[in-house]
Amino acid sequence: MSNRLANASSPYLRQHAENPVDWYPWGEEALAAAHESGRPILLSVGYAACHWCHVMAHESFENEATAELMNRWFINIKVDREERPDLDKLYQTAQMLLTQRSGGWPLTLFLTPDQRIPFFGGTYFPPEPRHGMPAFPEILERVAGWYAEHAGELAQQNESVCAALQNIYQAPEPAHWPDSIEPETIEAMARSFDERAGGFGGAPKFPRPTQLQWLLSQSHPRAQHMATHTLMQMAEGGLHDHVGGGFYRYSVDAHWMIPHFEKMLYDQALLLPLYARTAAKTEALPLRTAAHGIVAFTLRELQSPEGGFYSSLDADSEGEEGKFYVWTREELKELIDAAHFDAFAFRFGVDRQPNFEGRWHLHGFRSLIETAAHTKKPAEELQQDFEQDLERLFDARAVRTRPSLDDKMLTSWNALMIRALILAARFMNEPKWLEPAETAFAFLRENLWDGTRLQASYSQGNAHLNAYLDDYAFTLDAARFLLQTRWRSEDLEFASQLAEVIASQFIGPDGEMFFTSQDHEDLLVRPQMLTDDVAPAGGAVACEGLAHLGYLMGRGDWVDLAERALRHASGAIIRSPGEHARFLETYRAINPAPTQIILRGNDAEMEVWKQEAEGSGYDDCYAIPTDASSLPQALAEKPANKGVTAYICTGSSCELPLQSLDEFRQRLASS
Repeated sequence: MSNRLANASSPYLRQHAENPVDWYPWGEEALAAAHESGRPILLSVGYAACHWCHVMAHESFENEATAELMNRWFINIKVDREERPDLDKLYQTAQMLLTQRSGGWPLTLFLTPDQRIPFFGGTYFPPEPRHGMPAFPEILERVAGWYAEHAGELAQQNESVCAALQNIYQAPEPAHWPDSIEPETIEAMARSFDERAGGFGGAPKFPRPTQLQWLLSQSHPRAQHMATHTLMQMAEGGLHDHVGGGFYRYSVDAHWMIPHFEKMLYDQALLLPLYARTAAKTEALPLRTAAHGIVAFTLRELQSPEGGFYSSLDADSEGEEGKFYVWTREELKELIDAAHFDAFAFRFGVDRQPNFEGRWHLHGFRSLIETAAHTKKPAEELQQDFEQDLERLFDARAVRTRPSLDDKMLTSWNALMIRALILAARFMNEPKWLEPAETAFAFLRENLWDGTRLQASYSQGNAHLNAYLDDYAFTLDAARFLLQTRWRSEDLEFASQLAEVIASQFIGPDGEMFFTSQDHEDLLVRPQMLTDDVAPAGGAVACEGLAHLGYLMGRGDWVDLAERALRHASGAIIRSPGEHARFLETYRAINPAPTQIILRGNDAEMEVWKQEAEGSGYDDCYAIPTDASSLPQALAEKPANKGVTAYICTGSSCELPLQSLDEFRQRLASS
């Protein structure tokens, strides 16, 4: 018999609909049940692609005896961390405060029934004692017994937990911005840089795309090397799906060899512009291959018929992690042309011992150049051979049982992917990638925007959940890049509406940037989240968007708001700049005020001018047709006159208009 999760919007919650656990989704019904019963809440947070979430579900939540204990002593609430990042971030932090250990998924917390303050928790618990961890049934019994005897003693601990959370989620006092913070930040990153394998720190190793993006924006050779070397090593390694394209979430080792096999939309969205930009700059084949592979995978497997992008593919299939992606030696020998099997084995490690549970996961142990030297074959010929081999593997893999798909569509992740496709199309001169970006943007506007506010998630034909700062900031960013690509006045209007909501709902009077809106559900604290997480800090993206749109539309109030928010965040940024890479990028993007180019004329003529601007490094360029309607005054007062007219503006100050293409070229060259 199904429980209350059967009709949940989240595929992750629906995975637990047949559990014998009396699960509730987070909401009024669950919280009222806890209040009325006086039973503590057992909060379990995870996501659909999470391997260890599946393990704990199979071991404990599908177990009748364990479920009976859960139902007897607790109100059990399931949360999808991707739909409710507000709850996940708060309770992950609370878990770390309570246990002094890092968090993760599944998150398992016990909360007081009224104030919903955690008093005990952890992550994964096994069904019996293992590796120093107590058994989950034992945890349930001990927590229930302790709470029955000591509930009245929790007031002081509750107060301390809330005070600590409040302290963590507020910005320190503003600080004076130093003349140069970049060299020290690069040096700090260099101290944890892995010179051999790339990346930062040891195992487990995450891509950290926001930090890589910031490094690529620096002219310092050391910064360029760290970013480019990391991208190359990831592209060559097992973090990259050499057969089907795209990247897995992270590597369990320090060499990018063996990943956790889930594939997340946000990873593809954040890595694609980095690979496209660096491939265009270096012309390195592995980087170009990686960029094309991300696009191919995402459009093939994550874009819905409606146009939006799904969230993820599971790590598991047929109950085993990675089974869809790994190979036996016999399979590989059967599928790969015998004439170049040895070269393939040399390159991808099949000539070594199996690297994943008795099977092989493809990892570039040797480069194409090393393989060419070893086999005495031209690299171009080998590359053609390998492409044919990988196509055969792709076809063979396609008939396997596929990992499950999390088909909910998240506003923030969709916006990141739209931006990624726009930038990749620009960097790699692939205009065909713009069409799926425009289709996804139209889907987002039609299904997740009600005319005044965004919703955070779309599933089974319905949008729901009050959107977060990231949703608004990333969508505003996507709209801005789309306007640079092709002008539509309705998209400018949409961008301005998003900016108004950010200004009114998410930024406080002193420049505080909150993750949740003013009218959001009351939580333990209203968090300010300034550090970069798996995605860039939404507040930083919002500041840059407000400033750029403010200058474009003549909205000085938005520019002032962005600058006030940056000042408020300055203390946190300067204290730990490496954790605030997106804010560093934002600060330099709008201080001094950015230069924007507004072109007026007909589309065919303006395209040449636009290419000149972008070729000179002026990406913040808008080609507005003569007949564009509903323009704000700041743009309406910049007419086309005859032919094409170019307006070069720095901040709110514009130079005399240019109507000669040669003069325009000379002006660009003089910068």
